[in-house]
Amino acid sequence: MAKQEDIFKNVVSHAKEYGFIFPSSEVYDGLSAVYDYAQNGVELKKNIREYWWKSMVQMNENIVGLDAAILMHPTTWKASGHVDAFNDPLIDNKDSKKRYRADVLVEDFAEKIHQKAQKEIDKAKARFGDAFNEQEFVTTNARVIEYLAKEKEIRERLGRSLGAGDLADVKALIEELEIADPETGSKNWTEVKQFNLMFGTKLGASAENAMDLYLRPETAQGIFVNFLNVQKSGRMKVPFGIAQTGKAFRNEIVARQFIFRMREFEQMEMQFFVRPGEEMKSYEYWKETRLKWHLSLGLGKENYRFHDHEKLAHYANAAADIEFNFPFGFKELEGIHSRTDFDLKAHEEYSGRKLQYFDPELNENYVPYVVETSVGLDRMFLAVFATSLKEEILEDGSTRTVLKLPAVLAPTKAAVLPLVKKDGLPEVSRKIIEDLKWDFNVAYDEKDAVGRRYRRQDALGTPFCITVDHQTLEDETVTIRHRDTMKQDRVKIAELRGIIENEVSMKNWLMKM
Repeated sequence: MAKQEDIFKNVVSHAKEYGFIFPSSEVYDGLSAVYDYAQNGVELKKNIREYWWKSMVQMNENIVGLDAAILMHPTTWKASGHVDAFNDPLIDNKDSKKRYRADVLVEDFAEKIHQKAQKEIDKAKARFGDAFNEQEFVTTNARVIEYLAKEKEIRERLGRSLGAGDLADVKALIEELEIADPETGSKNWTEVKQFNLMFGTKLGASAENAMDLYLRPETAQGIFVNFLNVQKSGRMKVPFGIAQTGKAFRNEIVARQFIFRMREFEQMEMQFFVRPGEEMKSYEYWKETRLKWHLSLGLGKENYRFHDHEKLAHYANAAADIEFNFPFGFKELEGIHSRTDFDLKAHEEYSGRKLQYFDPELNENYVPYVVETSVGLDRMFLAVFATSLKEEILEDGSTRTVLKLPAVLAPTKAAVLPLVKKDGLPEVSRKIIEDLKWDFNVAYDEKDAVGRRYRRQDALGTPFCITVDHQTLEDETVTIRHRDTMKQDRVKIAELRGIIENEVSMKNWLMKM
């Protein structure tokens, strides 16, 4: 656990030191769980967003984009159920005065039991090597069976209690499991209460006439209320999807773990409209497709797993999370939900307007069912960043810090470095920059010895360093250094664009799906 905490601290400090993420309003001591994306972070975030958009919208003829407003008519949130049901179970520790989400306390406890089972599996795998049969071991080893059964029992009970609104049993479960305050160890808990997560605001020039509004807690409702506008103006045929990226706001009880849980965050969502009765086929398709998208980035198959929901939301008939192994354990990265026809029917009821599709093949009107894929862009950033940050021991015994970002996502694709700041080398370097910047985000660096500049670019995640030296003046060749292997090749300046393009093009990465 200590090692994981150290890794996480390194992630947070590296993000600040190298211009990826800053605490918001830091000159005023910051604002809890609000962060600013700095000069390199904004590029990485943009690249992740574009990688998602390319695969989701541009590569699918029947999926289109939308950018709905953050502010929506307040009845939207009554219809969606957020006014009445968008709550998290809150619990306070009487001794520490700390506030926690009760469900997260229980889920973290269950995850620790799961990790005990995984440790037994890993030990057996190391002992038996290639002869190890994991499925047989999991179903026959008494200790693993006990751990997994206990985990299942806890998660199912929590799901039942939350589903029934039985907050007293949630507290009883915390007490039976002897769950302590993570910071102080105290087990002196208050009752569990519901806490609405929406931020309120007002619309209007004067306080007397102002309308009460909410900052949207999710981006999906903007898609649902525009369903018919998009369908008719785009002449879309079911099945079709509407995708959107954008900010959402939640007054989290416990906003922690850096950018994993924030009060202002960004989502990348797609709502896929299908015929009633075909939603489960689509649900399975999008589960498989979305996992393939994640795996295309090469962060390691072992870092992903599916988790089926024990407690379904009021609108869903099936739901699963793609969980990722963050430095603090497996947590939700993306959700895939079969939302039935709840949203469109609710907006029909509250607005008094029909939100139906006429299916020419069936010659009938119906309210489509919806399958949703929703991934947190900030969580995706954290998954990519934390997994890519490495400390390597080199052959000479020295260490280097390297951010092995997927090249397609790297903020800067190449840095051009003149060997010395004289003899015309900076001028040639600038000329290379001028040529490459039309296609790639490139940087110029002339400060310090070239070895130090390599290390700085490694820490920034730059896939290529291009060194211009005196030989360049003679034969128009440069040295190109590869970040991950540190291998150096002598190539023609004219070949640089092709070499970089081959490593960073979205086409080459997405074709891995």
